[in-house]
Amino acid sequence: MNEYFRSVILQSTGASSLFEKEMIQELWSGYGKIMRIGLENASVESVVVKHVQLPVYKNHPRGWNTDIGHQRKVKSYKVETKWYETYSKKSVARLPQCLAIETQDDEVLIVLEDLDEAGYPVRKKAVTWEEITSCLEWLAQFHASYLGGIPEGLWDVGTYWHLKTRPQELEVLADQRLKEAAHVIDEKLNSCKYKTFVHGDAKLANFCFAKDGQVAGVDFQYVGGGCGMKDVAYFIGSCLNESECERLEVQILDTYFERLQSELEERNEALETEWRSLYRVAWADFHRFLKGWSPGHWKITSYSERVTTEVIDRL
Repeated sequence: MNEYFRSVILQSTGASSLFEKEMIQELWSGYGKIMRIGLENASVESVVVKHVQLPVYKNHPRGWNTDIGHQRKVKSYKVETKWYETYSKKSVARLPQCLAIETQDDEVLIVLEDLDEAGYPVRKKAVTWEEITSCLEWLAQFHASYLGGIPEGLWDVGTYWHLKTRPQELEVLADQRLKEAAHVIDEKLNSCKYKTFVHGDAKLANFCFAKDGQVAGVDFQYVGGGCGMKDVAYFIGSCLNESECERLEVQILDTYFERLQSELEERNEALETEWRSLYRVAWADFHRFLKGWSPGHWKITSYSERVTTEVIDRL
């Protein structure tokens, strides 16, 4: 990290000095890293720093300048920067406070509150029903915070699997019936009357748990407009097996909508009716991406196949 970025961290935290405490993770394809930075003489002991180094491939011999995946990833970091600059403070759902954002040439520095230190140190690979409820409550709070919002500077349509951004995966999709229905499924979700901002990558790994079971969310590269059911379906698919997904489906939706309605100024039955009808459509939408991207993926289950078949039959 260069001296300028070090000075930004010191200035934003009031620390007298800093040191790299822990490498949390490398970003995709060498685009940078996420670090925990220790601080001396500051009001907090540490911050989390996302240091993005955006490659510029104007005349790359391998054609990176036209690579769809590269362009999508570059935009995702710009979206996350815009999210923290403009929108994050409006969230009722708990997420890290942004202390500073700085851009220099093709590098971006995002200085964030350390959620471990703030009381959310636990990461889960398996969850109880109570923990699922906490995550559904977080999603309900998040969606209520941005209901009717216009995602200027974010993804027009949120989620990393949005059809328009995944033409290669659609092209290789072997399931012909699903391939033919993909645009109709996409349009059904995108034309819903009630829209909010979706997190876009609300998997279990992006939730940080407190010891009392409360949660905070991280990673806002794919925030954009859309139906909240995209986040709910994707989250459930990330933490439950297929029999649980099927057995608990009604309970999941009842729990989410109970929390969502409590976050709204007044009950909105029309929204709930519309979104409930789109839960399985959202499930089929992600299933479409998955079957094109990784045909042998463990999430491609008989439940997902049945849900998708039912959705296509009803189109």
